[in-house]
Amino acid sequence: MLKLKKEAILYEKIGKLLNCKVCERKCLISNGKRGFCDMRKNVDGKLWTLNYAAASSVAVDPIEKKPLFHFYPGSTVLSLGSVGCNFHCKHCQNWNISQGEFENISLREILPEDAIKLAKEYKCKSIAWTYNEPTMWLEYTIDSAKLAKKDGLKTVYVTNGYMTEESLESIGPYLDAANIDLKGMSNKFYKELCDARLQPVLDNIKRIYDKKIHIEITNLMIPGYNDSEENIKALVNFMVDEIGVEVPLHFTRFFPYYKLKNVSPTAVADLEKAHKIATDAGMKYVYIGNVPSGTGENTYCYSCGDLLVGRDGYQIMADSLKNNKKCPKCGTGIDIIN
Repeated sequence: MLKLKKEAILYEKIGKLLNCKVCERKCLISNGKRGFCDMRKNVDGKLWTLNYAAASSVAVDPIEKKPLFHFYPGSTVLSLGSVGCNFHCKHCQNWNISQGEFENISLREILPEDAIKLAKEYKCKSIAWTYNEPTMWLEYTIDSAKLAKKDGLKTVYVTNGYMTEESLESIGPYLDAANIDLKGMSNKFYKELCDARLQPVLDNIKRIYDKKIHIEITNLMIPGYNDSEENIKALVNFMVDEIGVEVPLHFTRFFPYYKLKNVSPTAVADLEKAHKIATDAGMKYVYIGNVPSGTGENTYCYSCGDLLVGRDGYQIMADSLKNNKKCPKCGTGIDIIN
């Protein structure tokens, strides 16, 4: 049976309905019902979160797995996931927790203070809310992030970027880094594959960048859906014209999964083409992910081309930027937090 653990934040009454303002769906929820994410329920005129401190997944990960390549490379992060999502992606790798039924998922209660203790016990540099959309347990991440900051831990969101401006204002002061999944550059893609809209994601990328929260962007290239040259150029132009060429951009390889099992894996040549389009447009740090061999995850000096951080999977094999932010060969400043 569900436990009503904590009253939600960011909602208002509209007649007999409750208007949730956590994400851009802004669900209108009648008494006894839940919102789209299934994690907020109207009980007699109050909105309650159903998953406060309810963890479905706990792990100590390399920070590179988020993926964050320019945020304390080589460090470890305590990763926490819960239940629910405001997207219904047909290619979701964590569909069993993001779209599964709350009552049927094995959950472990980890209070904010317990999460901080775990992170320190395992000597993690940071704590991340990931695996499912972190704003689905916004109240918990805020409470945890406040404690993390007091204890000197860095904080990370791995997010689809669909939170409201009010949500971002609530978590923003306590957030150090975010990887945002920019899934495509058309409303058609977002509607058909995610049941969502593009513009709120673009708006939040701008807001997070403007708040000077460390940001990296991931684009999973799905053959036949968002891998066209037109889509890649639109994404790159957005990054160059409206964000910043110094923001790391990760093009990652798709593999058949969930409801897209009939789609072929992304061709490596297409990932390399996207990489070239981005670097030719002036992007400084472009990566190719989910490709087991090759040099696509290495960090190079954008000025002289010298290898700065060598990676093999999630392992750091070489790091000439340790405690330094300049290329040792040419002296160019590198956009990295280390």
